[in-house]
Amino acid sequence: MVAQLADAHPKTPVAPHRFASARERNGRLGRSLRLIGRVRTVDERLVDQIGRRMFARDELGAQLVAAMRRESGDSERVSMAQFQRVLADGIEAVPDAPAALREFFAVVDRVPDWVDVELLEHGARAFRRFGHSREDVLLQLSLIGGYRFVGPADLLVLTGGLTGSTAMRRLGETQKWVDELCAPGGMARTGEGFKLTVHVRLMHALINQQFEVNGRWDVDRYGLPINQSDLAGTLALFNSTVLLGVRMLGRVVTRAESRAVMHLWKYVGWLMGVDEDWLFDTEREQNVFNYHLLLAQGGPTPAGADLTTALVDGKLTLDYGRLSRLRGRYHRLRTLSMLRYFLGSESLRDLGQPITPLWAVPPVMVRNLVESVLIARTRAGRRYLERASDRHGRRQSRLRFAGAPARIGPLPH
Repeated sequence: MVAQLADAHPKTPVAPHRFASARERNGRLGRSLRLIGRVRTVDERLVDQIGRRMFARDELGAQLVAAMRRESGDSERVSMAQFQRVLADGIEAVPDAPAALREFFAVVDRVPDWVDVELLEHGARAFRRFGHSREDVLLQLSLIGGYRFVGPADLLVLTGGLTGSTAMRRLGETQKWVDELCAPGGMARTGEGFKLTVHVRLMHALINQQFEVNGRWDVDRYGLPINQSDLAGTLALFNSTVLLGVRMLGRVVTRAESRAVMHLWKYVGWLMGVDEDWLFDTEREQNVFNYHLLLAQGGPTPAGADLTTALVDGKLTLDYGRLSRLRGRYHRLRTLSMLRYFLGSESLRDLGQPITPLWAVPPVMVRNLVESVLIARTRAGRRYLERASDRHGRRQSRLRFAGAPARIGPLPH
């Protein structure tokens, strides 16, 4: 099993140097999470396991990439065109498909027995209803919050992700993926959400292989470029972290909504190649894991400050139409205000950002209380919130893609 890679090779360090290298600091940052998850005793075996899996990859994705790297003319070589054809139309669309391509799609095309299709749809609708607050949480608590730790942020800088002029477009690509997997039928085999999730899995595997061999990535320090521990941590930013964040912004999330959202992202995580024993059904289980994952992280990195500045200052580059410069400054200040609320002053200092008053939070709380307590009480109200969220998403997409069609970037060759 991939998670046993460190044990199988005695010369491989048990964990990279970044592992648990700022445990006191991260334990302090995670005090609230420990209370929410009701973690009474730290499971040191789990913390150790997280460190070990920083050397574990998505082996199915790695096997597919290895087949794509075969010499031209090799009958077992997989081309990008073949992958795209099968993703669009199924394995039958490529007669005599190479073995690695067949094996990959034999896994992702098989719907696990535990998947409840109706619950997936409920989760998608609930996630859509979170609307503007979902966008706030994903940007400020999930994405920027993840930049507080060495490792993944450094890889993003090396790959050119979320820096300079690309920042808003990359943010738009993430939004496009989330919007598609939350659309009606998005996670069916023919749905765009399913296809984009598999697309992202191959992208991760391609980047992993590229940086494992190009000499630009310090595996001893960071672990594998995209490893099982970081994959599981990324998934956590979209499920329980979003549920926690929208509650912090005043939204009432029912037990049924929580269960459905967790189920949606459990299937997304499975498709992305996260180890199945790290896929959780409940917020409580996920939050307990998240706290241990936090303890296993390293300290701040200059890359985190660079990435955060690109996203915060990126608000100034968008074309809002009338009074664009003034509105850009407003949205930048609003983002900083929300960041202080979600992450706290210590984290803002680590990320190189000014500490601003919390003025942006109270109006959001009032709006969310009205929406979730009053409007969401009826089916018609819930559908209204879903449509309002969709409209907001389309506006954000137009801003981030500067009016161009909203598309995910091509896979690296």
